[in-house]
Amino acid sequence: MRRRLLSTVFWLFLAASSIALFPVALLLWAVTGPFDRRRVLLHRFTCFWASLYTWLNPAWRVRVEGREKIRSGTAYVIVANHQSLLDILVLFRLFVHFKWVSKIENFRVPFIGWNMSLNRYIKLRRGSRESVTHMMKECQRTLARGSSVMMFPEGTRSPDGRLQRFKPGAFSLAQQTHVPILPIVVEGTADALPKRGFVLQGRHEIRVRVLDEIPYPSFAERPVEVVAEAVRDRIAAALCG
Repeated sequence: MRRRLLSTVFWLFLAASSIALFPVALLLWAVTGPFDRRRVLLHRFTCFWASLYTWLNPAWRVRVEGREKIRSGTAYVIVANHQSLLDILVLFRLFVHFKWVSKIENFRVPFIGWNMSLNRYIKLRRGSRESVTHMMKECQRTLARGSSVMMFPEGTRSPDGRLQRFKPGAFSLAQQTHVPILPIVVEGTADALPKRGFVLQGRHEIRVRVLDEIPYPSFAERPVEVVAEAVRDRIAAALCG
């Protein structure tokens, strides 16, 4: 009963704060748009917005490790394991510039989804080959402009927290655009908020770890399926370590 009550308070705060913060994002978009074409400042504000929910929740102690490994001015294909809705919030705690690839339904969520559109995050309609092709082209343009792209190569949240098979799209993108891959490991979010349900599960340690980047020459000539499996193995080893 207590968890349900606290969860209700959390989701109500998220909704109310989104209503309050979206106008700020809209104003920032309007003011900075003419000179900030990549929406760097708006994304930084969105990092602050998303981080509020982990900063203000005493049940979640979030540690971010290895942020110093991210080279300023380098565009990456960033890949992370996906355990929970909370992954999105805690990955914003990196406070580095990137564009999310996200299913189109998320862009329809009032205020939060509208802000995603203002940021020019990249839409994907699941099950549509045409949408996948368009998404890949938009990712290529985004990387060419100097912005990193953030993807969950599992495609969806793990139902039990265990690492799923990686789809090849992110790794094909890195090969096509000649950019490095940046693997990130997220731990603890599946325990805090499992895939099924919206009831927060008490106190949990959450950790985000940035692993060493994988330079383009090291995977340029390898089959994309082999690259995907190698990156999965690296993340799996870190999860077990």
